[in-house]
Amino acid sequence: MKTLSDLLAEGVSGRRVLVRADLNVPLDGDKITDDGRVRASVPTIKALTGAGARVLVAAHLGRPKGEPDPKFSLAPVAVRLGELLGAPVEIGTETGADGTVVLLENIRFDARETSKVDAEREALADELAAKADAFVSDGFGVVHRKQASVYDVAKKLPAYAGGLVLSEVEVLHKLTEDLKRPYVVVLGGAKVSDKLGVIKNLLSKVDRLLVGGGMAYTFLKAQGHEVGNSLLQADQLDQVRGFLAEAEERGVELVLPVDVLAATGFAADAEHEVVAATAIPADREGLDIGPKTRELFASKLADAATVFWNGPMGVFEFEAFSGGTRAVAEALVKSDAFTVVGGGDSAAAVRALGLPEDGFSHISTGGGASLEFLEGKELPGVSVLEQ
Repeated sequence: MKTLSDLLAEGVSGRRVLVRADLNVPLDGDKITDDGRVRASVPTIKALTGAGARVLVAAHLGRPKGEPDPKFSLAPVAVRLGELLGAPVEIGTETGADGTVVLLENIRFDARETSKVDAEREALADELAAKADAFVSDGFGVVHRKQASVYDVAKKLPAYAGGLVLSEVEVLHKLTEDLKRPYVVVLGGAKVSDKLGVIKNLLSKVDRLLVGGGMAYTFLKAQGHEVGNSLLQADQLDQVRGFLAEAEERGVELVLPVDVLAATGFAADAEHEVVAATAIPADREGLDIGPKTRELFASKLADAATVFWNGPMGVFEFEAFSGGTRAVAEALVKSDAFTVVGGGDSAAAVRALGLPEDGFSHISTGGGASLEFLEGKELPGVSVLEQ
């Protein structure tokens, strides 16, 4: 696999370089609420512009329906990227002068980007390739997608792995091939269905699995407990019972909440109380793990050598229900383990709660890509660089 370092060694002054970045940030109107992915894209772009390259950045935002939509414009991202680079970033269609950056408008405004028809994606890739002399893949958050600006264009230009992609892949290998034990995985978030493949694959690898967040209620229900109005995926109960049985058979310690904050409704100011996880009132819903569970989870992380965490423990966006997520994050900060925050809502929570990012060994920019790798799936955007 050729890398950014290889490209820089070849010389890029005056050359047109297409960089696929992941700038898919959350917006409130036109205000970026978490610029983590923008900041993560800066080192590779700066390295190229500093060497005199004419950089064209391709990225997406949200899920537009294959046509221009103002609410998904990358204009706010261009402003923030310019601030971080210390030079204006314009939205355009071609590269600018040496050492400058131009951002293409949301690549998903073109339906061919995500087309399942190879010829359609390749046609867009041809157009992109005509704008550049080299391609740098640096959007780890999309490398699990077989899309025109991620996969197909890499076959049409000299392709190189950016610094962000390289660092992410290195971390994932430490979680699968070079890990130190005890290996503990913490999973949260809303739905069990989002993590079925991960759980199935990890049960043969981990020593301990802690389950919180909305997905925990399906596990509790599978054990025969009342979960009230808590988030429940009834169609996954048989699958979860299978996971519970397999964990026991393999000697994997599967740890569930012992208490929760049970609220009268889904609202920031909802009345709530701490109840046993096995006795949630029928008219209440669990919105966070309780104080005993926070202590339990922290104790189960204390002796870990490797930890992967993906998914909040509760509705961290509501202050009253952010304590569980904070407790897990703080336990990781205090830990001597190699700690990886698996992107997505987990990374957003770390920043939203004001926790020190350098307190973790690595905060991923790609929740979906990390999960698919841990499922044992190939990442097309990485494999194409290895060809």
